[in-house]
Amino acid sequence: MIQASSAAMTVGDRLRQSPSVHTGVASILGELRSRSAEIRDIRAATPGLREPYEAAIARAGELRGRGLYYPYIGSGMGNGALVELADGSVKWDMICGIGVHFFGHCDTDLIEAALFASIEDVVKHGNLQTNAAAFQFADALVTEASRESRLRHCFLSTGGALANENALKICYQKHAPASRVMVFKDCFMGRTNTMAQLGDGPAYRQGLPLNVSVDYVPFYDEIAAERMGQKRFIDMVVAHVASLIERYPRQHACFVFELLQGEGGFNTAPREFFVALMDVCKAGGIAIWDDEIQTFGRLDRMFAYETLDLGDYIDVLSLGKMSHACATLFTPEYNPKSGLLSGTFTGETVSFAVGTRVIERLRDSDAYGADGRHARHHRHFVEQVRALAARHPDWFPAPKSALLQTGAKDIVGGRGGMMRFTPFGGEKDRVLKACHACYDEGVIVFYCGHDPYHLRMLPPLGVMREEDWPRVFEVVERGLARIA
Repeated sequence: MIQASSAAMTVGDRLRQSPSVHTGVASILGELRSRSAEIRDIRAATPGLREPYEAAIARAGELRGRGLYYPYIGSGMGNGALVELADGSVKWDMICGIGVHFFGHCDTDLIEAALFASIEDVVKHGNLQTNAAAFQFADALVTEASRESRLRHCFLSTGGALANENALKICYQKHAPASRVMVFKDCFMGRTNTMAQLGDGPAYRQGLPLNVSVDYVPFYDEIAAERMGQKRFIDMVVAHVASLIERYPRQHACFVFELLQGEGGFNTAPREFFVALMDVCKAGGIAIWDDEIQTFGRLDRMFAYETLDLGDYIDVLSLGKMSHACATLFTPEYNPKSGLLSGTFTGETVSFAVGTRVIERLRDSDAYGADGRHARHHRHFVEQVRALAARHPDWFPAPKSALLQTGAKDIVGGRGGMMRFTPFGGEKDRVLKACHACYDEGVIVFYCGHDPYHLRMLPPLGVMREEDWPRVFEVVERGLARIA
């Protein structure tokens, strides 16, 4: 960000340009490449490591107060889509920390950025005192976001739920005293006290005092839209929103849009569905908040609103996960008053440096477009699911919700790097058991959705090879067979 001449350099500049530092980093990366290359396929745990690993897993559960969902403690080593655990086993990582590690394990480019970032004078940045890395990350985000939207400002935070909290505060302040929030059914917003109340998950707010006024709006329903006709279905949802606005005039601060639902089941919707709802919001003076915590970077364009050509509508945007650092972006009209947004920490030097590099690589890669990397990988995924269902049709009965004529039409769905499929009729118990069976066989997946439940993947498409999909699904097939 600050371009210094050779005659006017800080001590920090001279450290970063030191030949000794560059030689040291090159040496570390060389050793990393060598060790990472040893990991080429899944494998079982090393016998001599089983007992200490099981003890470590038990201790981790004690420290957390409850057991881990998976008995997972990484060794700190991997190779692209393959990850080694501390017991010596290796698995296909198709969930990547629920979408964080988009460039997989031991990506030397990102680790190089992290190594150079790690030699700065502080680890954490704050709102009062910040080095250049934080502003470089914010600048990279705003530069890309502003190409097809009115988003011009960026406030950084240490987590996705905090980015959402800041987005909500911005909307509240702009539209004070409006205090109601509209969200889609089955949405997920995070696990702070406020975000747990916005999200449509009763288990996530059990025992919490409820002090946020939330109105839930139906998301796009493929089967219902086909049965009723798409225009009629959209008109029905628009009428529902209009009735809420009439019931609570000038009381809604914002409508939170997940343009592709994440935890709700990787549900998609056509552009005209969102346009109709956003037009109602604009007419009613309601902020349009685009939640891209999970979609950022994964679809046909860097931002989901670009994929659907909705940039002109967006007032506030939150993002995180694969960006490594989290942020709330907003238009000049929504720039809040001094004092509303702050906090001791904004994030770590390493997170900002790696996040900036992630944005650059997404921008400069072949990831996007109708035949981009993300689209090609999604087609491979769909082909594998179709082939699996053809071999084992009894594993893929129609989801129960489909029998009730609502929900998703297909056993496979999502878009780009957000992938899901629906075995065992979407029954929760069997899908959750399938997650664990697949893990035991050597592939890490997770679940999403609510009646039906799906197996989901957020694979490391930044580094994954297209020819690896059959190898991954060989393991998935073994896992599902254990449940079938």
